[in-house]
Amino acid sequence: MCTTLLLLAAGASTRMGLPKMFLYYKGQTLLHHITSEALAVVQSPVFIVSGDHTAAVKDILLGSPVLVLHNPHWQEGMGGSIRTGIQGILDAGPAPEAVLITVCDQPFITASLLEQLIAVKAESGKGIIGCAYDGTIGTPVLFDKKYYEALLQLNGQQGAKRILQQFPDDVATIPFPMGSIDIDTPEDYEKLLNS
Repeated sequence: MCTTLLLLAAGASTRMGLPKMFLYYKGQTLLHHITSEALAVVQSPVFIVSGDHTAAVKDILLGSPVLVLHNPHWQEGMGGSIRTGIQGILDAGPAPEAVLITVCDQPFITASLLEQLIAVKAESGKGIIGCAYDGTIGTPVLFDKKYYEALLQLNGQQGAKRILQQFPDDVATIPFPMGSIDIDTPEDYEKLLNS
């Protein structure tokens, strides 16, 4: 199954005060970490949606098999970034069978976790496979291509969770307890570094 990965990296990082994707953890930026884990699993390129820091993202990943898509309306929220990413993937053609949507600020995403999402899709026949943590279903999440049209309808602050709520019978999950650790504030980052 041809699966691609869409990395959302266009947020304002207002609570952090600087772009989270450029924070260092274990000797590399969070952006490098998730990109390298993704490239171990999916066919290149990895698609990255960026906002205000598109030039810096391109510089940092120069030479990597990634395609950086600029979302000119990044301030509007995650829905617009997902829309930009899915459209960019379709424009690059041919459409992959599925897309993994993930973010930069979950430092414990691994290649094996991404592989597990793909495997569960194959085993379960479900069209949406999400990660379960903290009583919710969140990123990374895999969508079958039949949901591309729905993803293209997202806008503003609404992320893909709305689609999970619309099609609960087509959702399977895998446990990802470490998924609850995301880096939103300087305190979160300090806790990560000291863990």
